[in-house]
Amino acid sequence: MSDNENLFIGRLSILAERNDPIDPALYGKYDVKRGLRNANGTGVLVGLTSIGDVVGYEMQDGQKVAVPGRLIYRGYNIEDLINDAEKQNQFAYEQCVYLLLFGELPTQEALDNFRTLLGAKRTLPENFTEDMIMKAPSSDIMNKLARGVLASYSYDPNPEDRSIPNILRQCLELISRFPTIAAYAYQAKRRYFEGKSMYIHNPLPNLSTAEDFLRLIRNDKQYTDEEAKLLDLALILHAEHGGGNNSSLTVHVVSSADTDTYSSIAAAVGSLKGRRHGGANIQVMEMMDDIKNHVRDWSNEDEVRRYLQKIVNKDAFNHTGLIYGLGHAVYTINDPRASLLRDKAAHLAEEKGLGEEFNLYRLIEKIGPEVLYEKLGDRKKICANVDLYSGFVYSMLNIPRELFTPLFAVSRIAGWSAHRIEEIVAGGRIYRPAYQSICKERPYIPLDQR
Repeated sequence: MSDNENLFIGRLSILAERNDPIDPALYGKYDVKRGLRNANGTGVLVGLTSIGDVVGYEMQDGQKVAVPGRLIYRGYNIEDLINDAEKQNQFAYEQCVYLLLFGELPTQEALDNFRTLLGAKRTLPENFTEDMIMKAPSSDIMNKLARGVLASYSYDPNPEDRSIPNILRQCLELISRFPTIAAYAYQAKRRYFEGKSMYIHNPLPNLSTAEDFLRLIRNDKQYTDEEAKLLDLALILHAEHGGGNNSSLTVHVVSSADTDTYSSIAAAVGSLKGRRHGGANIQVMEMMDDIKNHVRDWSNEDEVRRYLQKIVNKDAFNHTGLIYGLGHAVYTINDPRASLLRDKAAHLAEEKGLGEEFNLYRLIEKIGPEVLYEKLGDRKKICANVDLYSGFVYSMLNIPRELFTPLFAVSRIAGWSAHRIEEIVAGGRIYRPAYQSICKERPYIPLDQR
């Protein structure tokens, strides 16, 4: 843009910013549920779902009482699914997808057939890679993923059919293709924005989602079984988190308008990209970089505590006062996803010579809540959330940071698809919450009198 255009837009931005501030007291006056939260921190009830549940507290006599965290998929505790998969020595993300979509656990035969179906749909449509990914690369892979979803509409012979069989077909194709789109978008970014070599490997239908993703993003296509199993665990833990999380709610809201599948899922990708949602694990990694650069002895509790106090006092890192990776809207005593990921990551950390760094994460999980309590005086229980460990796990798997949030989407597309179908089947009413206008009416001023 020219200097004059920049100057004009700068002036307009001042007007836009000055025109929109709202007195915080008005939210209390009108009993506004900011962020769709009640005054006690619970979420405003806006719908019903049979897909997943997030348990971190119970209501007793109108008060929130903390309980150990549980993540439930279709009535089953996620820990039971993971433990059974370990016992059977199987990858379980595909079984998780089946459960979320169809509400029941598959037999081995049904699971084998389902894996075959997903594997067969991983290859992108003809010319999609060249025309939709390589010819218009993006510096942000989430942006390319959203555009890839919308572009899929043009390759669908029946994109507007809202029947459940057609929506299910669309969702299965997106679930299968998300890893491929994300991996190819990463390769395009390497080539066009970093000047590095680009490696485009064909997806293999016989591999698990975790195995195929690692193969697609690595130059030599090599990975170990332990690496793939750890990624499989991460995919399971991120696949669903109830209907109230921002991106799943987005699916419900957009789907309720009776639009197409691609518009609904692309909107969810845009939501997940946000730093307050799926982008949070990158914030953790940036914070950890800062801590590792300023704390000499990572095992010294006093030194770690002093630096966390500086972060909370807004004297270090990004001066927000936040310790990223701690705290959750629902979980209080523990986030089961963080616990499972942490425990499974311990062995790989030792194997890769990262035990000292892993122990630093454990130390922050222990000390961080104490530091926050000392500063805020809030007796609310604070625990580590999944973001504290997910980024570390991905880094141990040599997954580039720009793929952390897209990998979240690769997993969560399963839950989004289930919520899309649920809204079409059981919703039937467009979301239309109320906003209280605080703008007073004014007499109009004709253009020649301004």
